[in-house]
Amino acid sequence: MQRSQFLRLNAAQPDSLKQILPKPLIISSPMGGWNGFYFAYHCQTDYKAPETCASQHVIGIGTESFQARLKINEKWQDKLYTANDVTIFPAQQISPAVEFEQELGFIVLCLEPVFVQRAAYELIDTDKIEILQQLQTHDPLIQQIGLALKRELEISVIDSRLYAESAANMLAVHLLKRYSARPFLIREDTSGLPKHILKEVIAYINDNLDKNLSLAEMSIVVRMSPHYFATLFKQSMGIAPHQYVIKCRVERAKHLLINRELSIIQVSQLVGFQSQSHFTKVFRKYIGVTPQVFKNTH
Repeated sequence: MQRSQFLRLNAAQPDSLKQILPKPLIISSPMGGWNGFYFAYHCQTDYKAPETCASQHVIGIGTESFQARLKINEKWQDKLYTANDVTIFPAQQISPAVEFEQELGFIVLCLEPVFVQRAAYELIDTDKIEILQQLQTHDPLIQQIGLALKRELEISVIDSRLYAESAANMLAVHLLKRYSARPFLIREDTSGLPKHILKEVIAYINDNLDKNLSLAEMSIVVRMSPHYFATLFKQSMGIAPHQYVIKCRVERAKHLLINRELSIIQVSQLVGFQSQSHFTKVFRKYIGVTPQVFKNTH
């Protein structure tokens, strides 16, 4: 195949990956993704893909060890990947053709270049960001992030926005620290959020619990990058923003279940859950009983 024949991919377009995937996606982020981050999980057998070029930074994670053939500099090379190995293909760079024979699940994480810039914009010179291609690198943290996102989305895609954005911001900063052409020393402030800013964001969270809150929105409220905001928030509160939001939703749900004649589905919607089954699982995890049992006993 001539290099002029590579396929262009764009994770922002739902049908783009269908060009190279014989079998459909098993799990994926909602249409449009989460503010520039996209997740996909698929399983293929006897897989072959041509050279590709994506609009986003693309990270591939195999769910187990596997043998693959990659076409590098017009020559096929065999590579053995372990469970902690990942591939990183920067945006607008050509990825090699690939083949493998066994059945294999793949997690694919895609980050818009602007997402990476936004993750830590006040900490680095974003005009000089260049992510380096990695055909094979051993990175347990990236694998852990990918598997954690897969588990979260298997429970509920529609209620996973805040968790997904939090994980994606961690991933973006990790890319800048470890895989950028120019090493970035990202400042880690340990002082926490100023009291007036913490009060402002807590008020915003409580006023918007019924909405599908995002890390990007909260960081805009306090005029910080998502990464810097999340880091300082955790230092101030002892838990990450997405964990704090869940805690607030559960506490609000307890109040509504006790004091109002509302159905379980109405309560779940009033505290920001779009899936009643996910609300029930989260509530039981934190309180020890289902919302219905709690309602009947209080």
